[in-house]
Amino acid sequence: MSVSETVPATQVAAPTTNAEPTSGDIEMDGGEEFLAAACKQIEFYFADANLPYDRFMWTLHTANAEHWVPIKTVSSFKRMKDYSAKGPEFILRALKTSTDLEVDEKEENVRRRTEVQKPKDQFERSVYAKGFGKEEPGLQKELEEFFEKYGKVNAVRMRRVDGKKEFKGSVFVEFADMAAVDAFLNADPKPSWNDEELLIIEDYCDMKIKEKGLTGKAADLRRDTISSRKGFNAFKEMENPSKQNSSGRSKEKPEVFLEFMGTKIRVYDDDEEEAGYVKTEDVPFFKGATLKFTGCGGDANFTEMKAPLRERFARVPYIQFSKGDDFGLVGFDKTLKEDEIEYVKENVKTVNSHEVAWTIPDEEEEKKFQIDRANFAAKSALSRSQMRKSSSSRGGRGGRGGGRGGGRGSRGGRGGARGGGRNGGGDREKAKDAPKSLSVEIPGGEKRKRAIEPDGGPDVGTRGAAVPTIALTKKAKTDES
Repeated sequence: MSVSETVPATQVAAPTTNAEPTSGDIEMDGGEEFLAAACKQIEFYFADANLPYDRFMWTLHTANAEHWVPIKTVSSFKRMKDYSAKGPEFILRALKTSTDLEVDEKEENVRRRTEVQKPKDQFERSVYAKGFGKEEPGLQKELEEFFEKYGKVNAVRMRRVDGKKEFKGSVFVEFADMAAVDAFLNADPKPSWNDEELLIIEDYCDMKIKEKGLTGKAADLRRDTISSRKGFNAFKEMENPSKQNSSGRSKEKPEVFLEFMGTKIRVYDDDEEEAGYVKTEDVPFFKGATLKFTGCGGDANFTEMKAPLRERFARVPYIQFSKGDDFGLVGFDKTLKEDEIEYVKENVKTVNSHEVAWTIPDEEEEKKFQIDRANFAAKSALSRSQMRKSSSSRGGRGGRGGGRGGGRGSRGGRGGARGGGRNGGGDREKAKDAPKSLSVEIPGGEKRKRAIEPDGGPDVGTRGAAVPTIALTKKAKTDES
């Protein structure tokens, strides 16, 4: 949600606040249930699951030494609309029922009763579940109530298509303890939604690694990538003081550009939920640059598919496939000629030991696919830019763009970092998360997925053992040439 407010002596601009609970279907009669729902919503904003990962809330939290946040500001958030309609006295009454939050003497500000704690064992307490269909009004609340039958839930995060708000039909559930996780995984009968059994994966990370066939260091790297949260992270900011200038504010980042199918596109990094994205109108459309395969039987081996394609195409095609589906898409870096289409049909006759049919997708499907490609490539470009910046700050031997640095560092190459190429890795595209728990093949070898977000609760820690405070402005837009 986007709100813009002020805190004592601090101007805060255009924030994006993560949203969890919703008042969608709660009776709006100001009764005890509605009061409890209002309290729960505000508690979420201040919880360990959200506060240190929400740039705007963290800015409010660190605006003063005592961590007081104006109640008026919190009440203005989009998810608070129904509750705020009851008036400030109702909000105040809801806050006074909280055991996690406290109100100041003037009844104008609110804060946590305990200090922020870095979540522990969050990944182990998270479960992936798929099969919730399309989003309907009030679905967030229904999902929370569904999972709360198995134990205390810190957060239910509805997974959405990158760059859009479309619900993927799957969620990450962060339980408060392992007992709740076990209760959910061992439930008899198995959990179902609208009489359809859910696809449940306890170890989402291992599933993706196995699906890709990664081992050794590659598997370790993928595990770290999946289990770490993207976007703003107060703990990482505090561990890297070099990211801030003398005033405590984040340093301006260079602009990043993506070379996509021969076109230079700006990569934006000003959305807390999307770590790198492109604007739809900036993405060029190349009709006939995509092929669709059908009949794979619910699985696909990217390595086997790519092998014959490497013999004909200079750039390895981008493969997008959702495990369990009977079809997938293969994207090329140009409009295909008739003989190239025939080559694919003749040399990739089977996928997953099933004979497949190759067709050209309709224009709408192909446009959406190319936008998905561009968005994930944007994430990759932003990530490479950040890695090169980190490498150059450590110094090391380099070629062009390198030179000897101060202390140990990685070998440079023409981009000042390992990987070579003028841009430290070239303009290779990386595939984007697409709808339906997508698996996406990236030239160069790895899948990319949205990382699981951290969790926790505000009922731990002792006031006095404070997390160092920082004041941050809205994330600067970045990019790369």
